[in-house]
Amino acid sequence: MSVNVELDIDKCQGYANCLIEAPEIWDFDEATNKAILIQEYPAEELRAKAESSARGCPAQAITVVVD
Repeated sequence: MSVNVELDIDKCQGYANCLIEAPEIWDFDEATNKAILIQEYPAEELRAKAESSARGCPAQAITVVVD
């Protein structure tokens, strides 16, 4: 199974909940106050963290697609 994480940067409000939930997948740009997706295709082992980061995003800027 493959995991694909997508970020709608226009929706991102800089809450950084994604980084708190999954620092292996996310970083944060303090200059723009926006999330940075560092692993678009994380390993299956990070699937739960990816999904948790999507659920925790108040701006609903994150989508996780599992094929």
